[in-house]
Amino acid sequence: MRRPTVVVFVLVSLVLLPMWFVAIQGEPPTEEIEIDHSASEIRPLDGFVDTPNKLSPSQVGVIVWVALFALFGVLAAAHRFVNAAVRPPDAGPTARDDEAAATDGGVATPTWMQTRDRWVVEYHDASEGVEGIVAMGGLTVLSIVFAALFTGEYFTLARTQYFGIYAAGMFLSLTGLTVAYYAWFMPHIEVAERRGHS
Repeated sequence: MRRPTVVVFVLVSLVLLPMWFVAIQGEPPTEEIEIDHSASEIRPLDGFVDTPNKLSPSQVGVIVWVALFALFGVLAAAHRFVNAAVRPPDAGPTARDDEAAATDGGVATPTWMQTRDRWVVEYHDASEGVEGIVAMGGLTVLSIVFAALFTGEYFTLARTQYFGIYAAGMFLSLTGLTVAYYAWFMPHIEVAERRGHS
């Protein structure tokens, strides 16, 4: 792990740990209310892990902060992954103009990208590798499975905690599908633009 990443983790922990210590001093969690199992076999409170039945506003605030930091980390990791997949470290810039691309048998950049004040600095064709097809196929199947589980839960037991898990799985699979498509099946184009200051 790189040193800047460790520093970020330490700083975030130094902020969140005191916040969580203050948050847990709030109201205690309430007792769970269960359905009479002699009358019904449904268990709406059953889940994958034991979770508290009630959270104080302070605890919810800390959890939201942790979720936001985690989301930021996921976005940064996805950005790094896309750059690594599209621009391998051993490949240098392949900037080209339209005539060079056409005579070289390459892909010509769109005409609207190159003007008197804007030009293509770096261009990488889409890799269209087999691993991209495999990743997109797997993520497509995964999103279909989560969508089917979500629909099945809605029409059968309707347990609230499973709704969130299945919906999160479905949306994360669709997000991964978008990232995979961008990484393997879209060219990377970097343009420079001259800006005038009046």
